[in-house]
Amino acid sequence: MIRVLLADDQSLVRAGFKALLDAQADLEVAGEAADGDEALRKVRALRPDVVLMDIRMPVLDGLAATRRVTGDPDLKDVKVVMLTTFELDEYVFEAIRSGASGFLVKDTEPDELLRAVRAVVEGDALLSPGVTRRLISEFAARSKEPAAAGVLARLTEREREVMALVGIGLSNDEIARRLVVSPLTAKTHVSRTMVKLGARDRAQLVVMAYESGLVRPGWLG
Repeated sequence: MIRVLLADDQSLVRAGFKALLDAQADLEVAGEAADGDEALRKVRALRPDVVLMDIRMPVLDGLAATRRVTGDPDLKDVKVVMLTTFELDEYVFEAIRSGASGFLVKDTEPDELLRAVRAVVEGDALLSPGVTRRLISEFAARSKEPAAAGVLARLTEREREVMALVGIGLSNDEIARRLVVSPLTAKTHVSRTMVKLGARDRAQLVVMAYESGLVRPGWLG
């Protein structure tokens, strides 16, 4: 059972998401919060698998709450997905750098929301491929100058290759086809790369790919 915490200051939004999630056999809403401070308290008390976190909330905004969740070693298994009204919200990029696993627009299709929650738990995707590529493209345009690439020394040549493909938005199946290996082998390479770099999830691996200089703006195809 995947346990989800809903954090949004709009009760109607929470009610809609709750009805959708609770109708699934493998999903349940563990709790709700109307502001970031309440969300943080409930994350610590309930330890959900996923937090659907609105960016704009009173008391403590979603971005600050996300930083505190992802920065707490005791909450390392909690995945945060940001909720936003607009696909390319200016805060989304900072949220990804802060450790959020991805983002969803509030009017996303129900099936997309369900796929996203399950995917984030599995660590298999940064949400939908289309949204992922738009996010990565925008992130690349706004990213800082590459930091020292010493972190890449921990990786094998194949792992660097796989990390670069993750960085341009390819799924495990697409990586498998590109490298002519099985999807399971591609997934294993991605997982090992994340472990070696201490990445919480695929989203952080994308960030590291850009910030290490392994992938640069303009490489999207």
